[in-house]
Amino acid sequence: MSGDAPRVAVVMGVSGSGKTTVAQGLAASWPASFLDADDFHSARARARMAGGQPLTDAMRRPWVLRLRAELERRVGAGERVCLAFSGLRRQHRDLLRATGLPLRFIFLRGGQALIAARMRARSGHYMPVSLLQSQFDTLEDPAGEADVSVVEIDASPDSVVARALAAIGTHTA
Repeated sequence: MSGDAPRVAVVMGVSGSGKTTVAQGLAASWPASFLDADDFHSARARARMAGGQPLTDAMRRPWVLRLRAELERRVGAGERVCLAFSGLRRQHRDLLRATGLPLRFIFLRGGQALIAARMRARSGHYMPVSLLQSQFDTLEDPAGEADVSVVEIDASPDSVVARALAAIGTHTA
């Protein structure tokens, strides 16, 4: 990330970590446009995950490239963006970094038991709890990457959003 204030906040983590909730709260507070990476999955990829099969890296790549193009388009038009995105693999985070856009990753970190309980409590999502282990197995921990802030999810959604705001700074310009 350059020394510029971020124009893109990428809220990342495994399924059920609160990416959508936190990114929506962050977008409202920062303010920025909200994007959910799930909306950019192909119907085939959604059906595969709903059927209990994880995506491969080869299946994820075109999805990440669609996200990358959308971020470039929106920031090029002057928007700030909060993206809810799993970002499990470094290579996928690097594809977003390669845009050269000033961005910041917010890694939502929590224990598997907590996240599984949250997944069981939600409804209407295509990702089954049975795939949570594969999410943790796929995750290449981004802690230590220069443009990543780790935010623990062991608090209320409002508190987690406040932590995320602190991680990116509360620049409103």
